[in-house]
Parts: sequence; C-alpha cells; structure tokens
Amino acid sequence: RMDQALLLVLNEQPEQGLRLATLSGSCHQCLYQFLAFVPPSNGSLRAPGTVSVMVDTQHSLTLQINDSLGDRELCKLQYHFGEFGNYSLVVKTLSTSTKTVSCDLVINEGPINSYLPILFAFLVYMGLFAILIVGHLSMKINLVRNWVYKTLNPRETDRLINSELGSPSAADSASSDPSRPLWSAAPRQRLRSLDTFRGLSLVIMVFVNYGGGKYWFFKHESWNGLTVADLVFPWFVFIMGTSILLSLSSMLRWGSSKQKVLGKIVWRSFLLILLGIIVVNPNYCLGPLSWDNLRIPGVLQRLGFTYLVVAGLELLFTKPGAESGTLETPCPALQDILPYWPQWICILALEVIWLCLTFLLPVPGCPRGYIGPGGIGDFGNYPNCTGGAAGYIDRLLLGEKHIYQHPSSSVIYQTTMPYDPEGILGTINSIFMAFLGLQVPLFFMAMCCNGKSRGNLGAGSLGFLFNNFLLQGMISAVLTKCSKEEGFIPVNKNLWSISYVTTTSCFAFILLSLMYYVVDVKRLWSGAPFFYPGMNSILVYIGHEVFENYFPFKWKIQDTQSHAEHLTQNLTATTLWVIISYLLYRRRIFWKI
Repeated sequence: RMDQALLLVLNEQPEQGLRLATLSGSCHQCLYQFLAFVPPSNGSLRAPGTVSVMVDTQHSLTLQINDSLGDRELCKLQYHFGEFGNYSLVVKTLSTSTKTVSCDLVINEGPINSYLPILFAFLVYMGLFAILIVGHLSMKINLVRNWVYKTLNPRETDRLINSELGSPSAADSASSDPSRPLWSAAPRQRLRSLDTFRGLSLVIMVFVNYGGGKYWFFKHESWNGLTVADLVFPWFVFIMGTSILLSLSSMLRWGSSKQKVLGKIVWRSFLLILLGIIVVNPNYCLGPLSWDNLRIPGVLQRLGFTYLVVAGLELLFTKPGAESGTLETPCPALQDILPYWPQWICILALEVIWLCLTFLLPVPGCPRGYIGPGGIGDFGNYPNCTGGAAGYIDRLLLGEKHIYQHPSSSVIYQTTMPYDPEGILGTINSIFMAFLGLQVPLFFMAMCCNGKSRGNLGAGSLGFLFNNFLLQGMISAVLTKCSKEEGFIPVNKNLWSISYVTTTSCFAFILLSLMYYVVDVKRLWSGAPFFYPGMNSILVYIGHEVFENYFPFKWKIQDTQSHAEHLTQNLTATTLWVIISYLLYRRRIFWKI
C-alpha cells in the first residue's frame, strides 16, 4: 500500500523462533512494537521459517530481532525503506559456539520514486508562472496596457477595495481632526504584500486540508516538530493580527464610536465561532448530528476568539490624539513599544497564565508539567496523558466527546485519548501570535507619522521585520535548544507552545519582509495569484470545507494507492479555488464578516 514496503523475514535457525519488533524514527522515547513471530527453519527440508510483513516507509525504522525463548536481542538494524519496495531480512547463525547471529537486509525489488509527481507538478506550475511573466512583460507595451486597463478597469476595483476594506492613508490623517487616533495614519495604498501573504497561507492550508497528495510532510507532525502543514495556520493568525489594526483604523477614521466598533468586533467574533462549529460538524448526507458528540473547538472558533481578545485589547487601550502615538525615549527602538505597554502587559500576563497552567496544574494520573503525547511515548509510562494540562482542561470543561477524536499523535504514538489541537489552553498563544502580527502596521504608521519618505519607509520597515525575525529566532533557539525533542519547550503545533509561536512568527516576519520588498517597495511582483484568495479568505476557507467532497473538487480515483493521482486531485481542487477567488475579484465580490 501507499507509504509501505514488503519485508520478507527468513529465519535459518532450526532451534528457535524469532520475535520481530519495530520502532519508528519519528517516535521519541517509544517502546518497540511487536510486529511478527518468525518460526524456526525446517531442518529436514532445509527450508527457512518465513513471514511477510508490511513496514512503514515515511520514516526510518529500527528493526529488533529477539529470540522467542529467552527474549534475548540477537540483532538490531536501522533502515529507511522505500515505498513499494520488496526486501528480505535473512537471519542466520554464523557460529554455534559463540552463538553469533547475522541479520542481512537484501533488496529484492527496488522502491519507486514517490516524489517524482511533486517534481512534475512543480515544473507545470513553473511553466504557468513563466507564462504570467511573459504577460507581465507584455503589459509594458503601451498598446497592450491601454487595452487591458480599459477592459478590466482596475482603478474602480482598487477604489472599492480601499473604501470597503479600509486601507488607512497618510493624506486622510493629515487632513483629519487631530483628535482622531494615531492609527488613522498609514500608507495611502493598500499593502498588497499583506493580502499576498494571507493568500499564500490560505492556498497552502487548502492544499493540506485536501490531503496534500498523501505525503507525510504535508500532514501535521505527530507531536513535536514542524512540517509544511504546521506553518500555515499560525501564519493566518499572524496576518489576521495585522488586519485587525487596519480594519479598526478604517472604522475609526470614518467616525465610528468605540461602542459601535466594539459591537462589530463582538458580532464578527460570534459569526466566526458559529460558522466554525457548523463547518467542523458536517452532516450533509449522514442524517441529523447528535448534540452528544458535537465538536466545539475548531479553526474558525480559534480565529473568532483570538480576534475578539486582540481587537478588544487594541480598542480598549486606544487613546485619542496624535500625541499618544509616540514617546520620546533614549532608545528609538522602544518608541513603537512603549505607547502600547498596556497591551503588552496583558499579553505577557496571558503567557504567564499559560506557563503556570501548563507546568504547574495537577493532572490526575500524570506527572506535573507533562507535555508529551502519551500513548507509547515516554516508554509507555503515561498512556492517558496526551497533551498534559491542555488535554485535561479540554476534557474537563468541554467533555471528551466534544473535542477532536483523531489527533495526529494517534498514528505514531498510538494514543487513544481524544485531544483537540484547537483547544482552550492553546488559544492563549494564538492570541500572542496575532498580537505579534499586529505590530507590523503599528510600525508602518509610526514611520508615516514621523514623515518618512517612501524609500526610508521601505528600508525602515524591512529593518523592523528583519529585526523581529532575528529576535523571534533567538527566543526559539533558547527555548528549544535548537533541538526537536530536547528543548525546554519544544516546538509543538498540538500544544501551540510558546516556541511554536516564536518559530512560526520568525518565519512569518522574514517571509513578509521579502514579500513587502518585492511587492510593495520594488513592485517587481503584483502578488498574483495568491493576492486574490487573500482578498476573499473567509469565503475560500469556508467554501473549501463545505464543498470538499463534491465534484469538481473531488472525484473517484482509479488507483487509491497512487501519490500522483492524489496530488493531481488536491492540486486541481486548490487551483480551482484560486481561480474562483480571481473571478470574484474581477467582479468586485468580497465576502466580509
């Protein structure tokens, strides 16, 4: 089957049977798992005892051969098997006096290269990208450019976007009432790099949710560590924090009172949570859904609550008057932080709460401060302690049947306890992630308020983003000890650990700085095609969840054990949502909550 190889074990020892056990290289401090019993050879017929087993090819495996009588370890070897490969493991006695046993691995039939479909897909999309570049260069021809502008009328589209979605402008700030908040000052044009970043995160999220071609690195990590799939959700939270300030700026610039804005924040949060509960509990063709097993946490629920807290804090501590925006300090780097010290204190207080609950809360049957996967991890000592305090809080407050029943840890660590990666405790760190994203427009606005030119603004913004990249990277290095498993607080998406937030925000800052430089400063790239789904992120996310199992996003695959067919289907579905978002952009349809 997919991600499996065939292993034929041959036992040429006539006097004893063998016990074959395996240990996955991605399973930290795990127990060996019994795989098969190999009978002794038939001495009279000179036929070895044989058994055929399927072994995993996603990660390297350690094979342990013990005798069946005294359970003595005869040999151990580590190997990374290839998909659909055919192997033989020959166990024989070299010396009867010393009881020396050899274990030789033979390749009977070579594995296939399961990564070729990714290379082919990459070449196809690079070809499409080359066509887009040619089209972009063609736009430099006056005749072509005038015809396209006349046909598409992009100015009207940009006018609608900026008026509806609220890009603050420096000109508006200069001519407005001085009693308006500081955040009404910002660049005139909407920063396309922000929508491009959001769109890139969303496109990868859609692709991963649709299956990612069934490749392991497009799935979530079992416990500690990072894969591609683990990057996109925190990036989406990060850019949501950036958008919070821009949307609040737009509403306040147009004269809305704080009470009215707060009502909109609460209403939007409620809609996100409600839509999330509906989306994660589909019952399209399965009949009525029982309230007894309704899942409460989810992605949109996490986004809704995070938005409520971060936007509420920003609105609560906003002071009228331009003088509240900057403070004269001996250290210029602190000028953009000190005006927002109340928000920072609240965020740091939340982090202290997370640390105390995670490492000090007593959990029945588990050691204090346990943050492991449970199951067969930690040598099987804590099988029912998945997630430690985070899992315990969810099960206590929400109930076992109202959280996710099939966590990623169940595959490698064979956990049996339900655990929700979008649970209650992890929401604290998603709030921190959104607040880090909120710092980006704060800096842009401070630069504009100080009268920086476009060139200085670009250079200063890049410096700000790069410095944050270094800061978050250093924090991550300290917390994790630059190790996957041995750090003080490992990178863990299921727990949404602090190191997970600092690591993914580190990548977010550097990626956003590159996009900002290329898209907004040098204007070498328009942000297409990621810009379009970034403009309709809620619609694309909800749409891809609702229509996941409908044609043309999914169809019956001829060979269900083929990465190529799964990859083709998943890429097609993802590309369709990009096309849909482009068509909606062309027709100036933007779904807002």
